[in-house]
Amino acid sequence: MAEHRVHVTIAVPTFRRPEKLQALLPLLVAQARDVDASGATRTDIVVVDNDPDGSAQAGVQEAASAAAAADPLVVIRYAHERQPGIAAARNRALDEAAGSQLLAFIDDDERPHPGWLGELVRVQNDTGAALVQGWVDPEYEVPPSSWILAGRFFVRRTWPTGTALGVSASNNVLLDVEQVRESGLRFALDLGLSGGEDTLFTSQLAARGYQLVWCAESVVTDLVPASRITRRWVLRRALSHGNSAAVVSIRLADGPGRAALARVGSVVGGAARVVGGVLRCALGVVTRSEVHQARGARAAYRGAGMIAAATGRVIQEYARPATAEGHPNAPKTAG
Repeated sequence: MAEHRVHVTIAVPTFRRPEKLQALLPLLVAQARDVDASGATRTDIVVVDNDPDGSAQAGVQEAASAAAAADPLVVIRYAHERQPGIAAARNRALDEAAGSQLLAFIDDDERPHPGWLGELVRVQNDTGAALVQGWVDPEYEVPPSSWILAGRFFVRRTWPTGTALGVSASNNVLLDVEQVRESGLRFALDLGLSGGEDTLFTSQLAARGYQLVWCAESVVTDLVPASRITRRWVLRRALSHGNSAAVVSIRLADGPGRAALARVGSVVGGAARVVGGVLRCALGVVTRSEVHQARGARAAYRGAGMIAAATGRVIQEYARPATAEGHPNAPKTAG
C-alpha cells in the first residue's frame, strides 16, 4: 500500500509585481523539495493573480516549466482571480487548495528562511491547530530615518512556539483546510480593499473554538520598499489599521445592541488614543525624544481611524483607481 502523504499547498496572492514574484518562486520550490524529502508531505504551489489583465501568467508558466524540468514532482499552478481585493484572492486560494490538507500563505514581497514551511507543518502536526502563524522580519530597501527606527513600525512581536493566539495576520500562516471548511468561514469580500479581512477571519476562527498557535521558528523576510519607509506612509497605515480594527470589532459584535456598544467603545478608545498620542508627541518635542514623537503620532492617527469606523466610514487603503483601460490598479494586495 502506498504511504499516505499530507498534501500541502503554498499560495501566493500577487498583483503586478512580476520581479518579486519571479524571485520568490524558486525559493518556494526549494521549500517544497525540502519538506517533501521526508516522505511525509506532497507540496504544490499556486499563484493567485489578482490582476484583471493576468499579467503574472507568463512568468508563472515559465517558472512552472523550469521547476518541472528540475523536479517533476514539484508543481506550480496559476489561478486568475479577476475580482479585485486580497480577500477574493485568499478565498480563491482556499478553493484551489480544496484537495489539500494544509494551506500556507506567503506574500509575493516576502522571502522564506530555510525551514519556513517545514516548521509550520511540524507545529501543526504537533498541536493539531487550525492555524499556525510564523514571524515576519523586515528588510529595508533603503536605510530608515531615525524617526522610523525609533517608532519600530515594521518590527513584529514574537512569542514562544505553541503560544495560543486570539488573532493572526495571514502573510506567514498555515491553515488546516479541513478545519477551516468545517468552520464555514471565508475572507470578507467587502474588506478586500480596506484591509482587516485576515483579522476578522482569524478572530472568528478563534471565537468558534479553533486553535491558533505561534511558531517562532518559521520566518519570512518582508522586503520593505522605499515608498513605505516614510512618515506619511506609516501614519496613513496607522489610520487605516485603527479603522480596520474598529470595523472588525463592530462586525464581531453579536446583535445590534452589542454593535452599538462596540461603536461607542471605538469612539471612546479612539478619542483616548488621539488625546494620549498628541500629548505623548508633545512630550517628545519637549524632551527631544523621537520615540515619544513617533509612537505618539502613530497612536493619534490610529485613534482617528477608530473614530472614523464608528461613524461608518471604511478607509479603502488598497483602493484601485481605474486606469486608462478601465482596469483597477494598486501597488499592493496584502491586507
